[in-house]
Amino acid sequence: MNILLWHVHGSWTTAFVQGRHNYVLPVVPDRGPDGRGRARTWEWPVSAVERTPAELGQADIDVVVLQRRQDEALAAEWLGRRPGRDVAAVWLEHNAPQGRVNQMRHPAADRSDLTVVHVTHFNALFWECGTTATRVIEHGIIDPGHRYTGELERAAVAVNEPRRRARVAGTDLLAQLSRSVPLDLFGMGVGDLASEGIDVFEDLPQDRLHAEMARRRVYLHPFRWTSLGLSLLEAMHLGMPVVALGTTETPEAVPPEAGVVSNRPDVLAAALRRLSGDPEEARLLGKAARQVALARYGLDRFLSDWDTLLAEVSSQRSPSGGSR
Repeated sequence: MNILLWHVHGSWTTAFVQGRHNYVLPVVPDRGPDGRGRARTWEWPVSAVERTPAELGQADIDVVVLQRRQDEALAAEWLGRRPGRDVAAVWLEHNAPQGRVNQMRHPAADRSDLTVVHVTHFNALFWECGTTATRVIEHGIIDPGHRYTGELERAAVAVNEPRRRARVAGTDLLAQLSRSVPLDLFGMGVGDLASEGIDVFEDLPQDRLHAEMARRRVYLHPFRWTSLGLSLLEAMHLGMPVVALGTTETPEAVPPEAGVVSNRPDVLAAALRRLSGDPEEARLLGKAARQVALARYGLDRFLSDWDTLLAEVSSQRSPSGGSR
């Protein structure tokens, strides 16, 4: 099957393109948001290919994966076919909705020609999609291996653009929590957050990022309102114990045997202190976290779920391109 999708979310797309299909990624001259093409910081298989807008007009596409409002118009212009009407399409929703609860209406609501795919059950609960068909396909992670050593009595935190995301990412909590255990902050745009108790590591290659995170005693997940951070799931795959705010999907992803989840910063601070001083408890929690992550967020299950959905939406198209 030939799947058209944009390179929007690097970690998610890295897992998705590991499947058995051909993955067509638009590329524009400046490699901007509407056409980044193949990843440059992740390892992608040769089945993920770049195509210019001009080349897409001649491309044989079976399913379009929409991820942003502009994707539908771009696909219609570049393919010469309308997603959902002339070519099968799904709308992949990465994010938790923003705004007042009664106004969390999805842009693809009340569409009979699309399926909205949520990455967490929390997102499916909070997005209002009307009559549009919906599906939850939880994240899948390429297993980085059990690499945890916990040799450093520090906590790892992974947040991209922490200043811009501010309270959403829990950036304001870091200074307070760093008084319990020194924090190492990994991500893009973290350079200006270096302070007493917080060291920063910016734009590390993924393999080195995993190696460095795994040396820290515990993983801290301070996000208030996010879908479900893939860095959290990667940390669990590495065998790291977790201390996290109990918001959005996190309580589902991190059971008690894998770490400490609470909406009280004082409880999180106490957990950081305890695990920092007890490497054996940290190791046992991390071992359980890895088993949970492998069972629920494994790559094989993720790709199988997507294969099932792609076959379903593709089969709903007639040979002439219209709905059956």
